[in-house]
Amino acid sequence: MDIKKFLSESRAVSPVIGVILMVAITVILAAVIGTFVLGLGDQVGDTAPQASFSFDYDDDSNILTITHESGDAIPFERLSVSENSDASVTDETTGDANSDDNMNAGDTIAVDFGSDLSDGDEVRLVWTSESGSNSATLQTYTR
Repeated sequence: MDIKKFLSESRAVSPVIGVILMVAITVILAAVIGTFVLGLGDQVGDTAPQASFSFDYDDDSNILTITHESGDAIPFERLSVSENSDASVTDETTGDANSDDNMNAGDTIAVDFGSDLSDGDEVRLVWTSESGSNSATLQTYTR
């Protein structure tokens, strides 16, 4: 047997590599198509923003000021305030320092309550996705 000819023969290498690459491409393509067919692809962009907020409640005027401390810029229309108290929200005022319709670091929302918040009352800052299918509580203030 000729050893030199045996070691230099490489005709079978290309078809094996070709088959492996085709199988890998098929598996990846099936995973991507399956993700979107099952509707999981729509939820990728609906993740809640990451931001930090501080709260300051004024007992005299019954106004809770929510300040964006740091994190992602969030469109004001995606934010809402929810409370579980007898004191209902009478007015929400956005203090947009940048005038770009986003709540950026340093921007505030002033929430005016009709009466005093009691001890144990919770006020939540809630984000809702553009499609309306997802929502998340970004931060909670407890009196």
